[in-house]
Amino acid sequence: MGSFSIWHWLIVLMVVLLLFGSGKISGLMGDLAKGIKSFKANIKEDEPARDASMAAESAPPAGSIPGPQQAATTAQPAATNTTGRPAA
Repeated sequence: MGSFSIWHWLIVLMVVLLLFGSGKISGLMGDLAKGIKSFKANIKEDEPARDASMAAESAPPAGSIPGPQQAATTAQPAATNTTGRPAA
């Protein structure tokens, strides 16, 4: 009793056809297909804009403050004593 047999589905299909008619169902399917095509077209239009925004995000910011690694490589090394600790 958990699943429907082929006869159950045929009866449901007949009731749906009687209620809506075949013309209305084909019209609904056509509208659904148009909606899907429109959705796909909008997704394709958004991809170039998204690619451009991602390229802008990956560009380094325009600033003159060096990062921690850049500052460490350009700074003068601190004087250390024989223990390896910075001199006071």
